[in-house]
Amino acid sequence: MNAMLETPELPAVFDGVKLAAVAAVLYVIVRCLNLKSPTAPPDLYFQDSGLSRFLLKSCPLLTKEYIPPLIWGKSGHIQTALYGKMGRVRSPHPYGHRKFITMSDGATSTFDLFEPLAEHCVGDDITMVICPGIANHSEKQYIRTFVDYAQKNGYRCAVLNHLGALPNIELTSPRMFTYGCTWEFGAMVNYIKKTYPLTQLVVVGFSLGGNIVCKYLGETQANQEKVLCCVSVCQGYSALRAQETFMQWDQCRRFYNFLMADNMKKIILSHRQALFGDHVKKPQILEDTDLSRLYTATSLMQIDDNVMRKFHGYNSLKEYYEEESCMRYLHRIYVPLMLINAADDPLVHESLLTIPKSLSEKRENVMFVLPLHGGHLGFFEGSVLFPEPLTWMDKLVVEYANAICQWERNKSQCSDTEQVEADLE
Repeated sequence: MNAMLETPELPAVFDGVKLAAVAAVLYVIVRCLNLKSPTAPPDLYFQDSGLSRFLLKSCPLLTKEYIPPLIWGKSGHIQTALYGKMGRVRSPHPYGHRKFITMSDGATSTFDLFEPLAEHCVGDDITMVICPGIANHSEKQYIRTFVDYAQKNGYRCAVLNHLGALPNIELTSPRMFTYGCTWEFGAMVNYIKKTYPLTQLVVVGFSLGGNIVCKYLGETQANQEKVLCCVSVCQGYSALRAQETFMQWDQCRRFYNFLMADNMKKIILSHRQALFGDHVKKPQILEDTDLSRLYTATSLMQIDDNVMRKFHGYNSLKEYYEEESCMRYLHRIYVPLMLINAADDPLVHESLLTIPKSLSEKRENVMFVLPLHGGHLGFFEGSVLFPEPLTWMDKLVVEYANAICQWERNKSQCSDTEQVEADLE
């Protein structure tokens, strides 16, 4: 009799278990998608100056909320994964011309040149010289999207193809792109200056490209001639300080490290004959055993230590990272400099962000922009589920470049007025 009375309670127990399971799943979803995180304008770090005040007035995106897609946009991992796998939504196909430059060591550097599709807002000839992320090139969707938007805003665009990154371009010397080598980027900039003597330059670098462009500008004062400004997006500033964090499982950085290393291995091995073949003159400290170590490498640091540093004759990985990181050169940049990172970038540890914060506190020409969300080169915008083709990052870089062009135009007009008044006196 008691058993018969207890039986009806079983479905209620099962319903309770189901409810608990659903609650647990919802909790995991909310945590993983970071749904409770607020939307807010980006944090800004800068010194109060005429330039910074002008930028705040001229760049509405600096003071407006960045609103990512509601369902998944607050997850830095999903933003990063979508950038890495999909690139962009409905990416355009801008038409350009591929240029070839023979370097002094026999390497063949290439870049793609895209002419403007409209008149620039200040009416001047402005060229964006763009350095993509690790192993990237002008055919990547995020680059195509940005170039198309820049063209429509009156910019000529020159996009470096990292040495060895294009699958249909063979290496002509036993060397490929490295973390901080500026040779190919410098060659592209010099070509633009000679071909378009009246043009002014806006320098843009994404991820690893951000390290390269900042290092290039800081190497010599001459590299900053004709440069209006520089924008760096999602770089880590110091490979030496980043290497330890990149081996940690926090924010799955070790997993991303493995995936990026696997991609690098494929690129290097696709150029096996040019880099390791018996018929080529290899760097003196690059040995055949390095090829076998490459096969077993599971991190970028192992690849850098066994192969990449040896292209430039560094004696150790520490020396390679110290010399090739832009952190040593940032204080030598005197043109307006915008540094952009996302607080939820799973590849860039928060400890590395003290570098741009500290720099912006000391230099009037530097503004550090740190939105809560965006991941690594994601920065997708949208209402609920589907992202828009153009990202917050694309719009901010062009908006900042437009503002700097207008700032320089205003300065020039003021100087001309002062000169006229002085002549009249």
